[in-house]
Amino acid sequence: MESTESSYVSSPEAARNRSPPPPKSPTSGNVEKPMYIRFLVSNATAGSVIGKGGSTITEFQSKSGARIQLSRNHETFPGTSDRIIMVSGAIDDILKAMELILAKLFDELNVEDNEDVGPRTKVRLIVPNSSCGSIIGKGGATIKSLIEDSQAGIKISPLDNNFYGLNDRLVTLTGTLDEQMQAIDLILSKLCEDPHYSQAMHAPFSYAATYYSMSYAPNGTGGKFPNHKVRS
Repeated sequence: MESTESSYVSSPEAARNRSPPPPKSPTSGNVEKPMYIRFLVSNATAGSVIGKGGSTITEFQSKSGARIQLSRNHETFPGTSDRIIMVSGAIDDILKAMELILAKLFDELNVEDNEDVGPRTKVRLIVPNSSCGSIIGKGGATIKSLIEDSQAGIKISPLDNNFYGLNDRLVTLTGTLDEQMQAIDLILSKLCEDPHYSQAMHAPFSYAATYYSMSYAPNGTGGKFPNHKVRS
């Protein structure tokens, strides 16, 4: 999926040299509005989010006040082998939970590599295609502003036409933990204003209607094969 990313925006080399801007909070009217965010996590690192007997995910829910849901190990995002995490609740609670989860993943990365690791990593958010316009903005103005304000690299993948029925796109954030969190805060504030975004909240892992598309050979062989079904 990485190779299909558009070059809508480039990494903010110039912005990286400046001091980070102060965090921007969503408007007060959206703070308590139920919201959600979905992102991908590899099956290998999902265990660190769950913890032994679910201890870590329970702790993160208790500390943040948000609800954290993880798809099962065979329930992956179409075209990837990655599982899906959905964090839902009030925006402030979501941000607390995201920071706990991403910090844990950053720590795991350092432990596994057992060497100096560059501070900039990637997290891939799942955003409905119908809501991507609120992130991109007219002529890309909004996404450029998000990059400048967060200092994170932000790329939006095009729809993967290999999968019929797939209406979600991946938004890849590249940066330090602080830069990623700033970008997530800003993106959520934009998605809060989109009335269509909340519609996917009730079916966070549902890709049962998504099918992999094969091109037909001249002899008529080929066809459509269902992708891994994901049940909520």
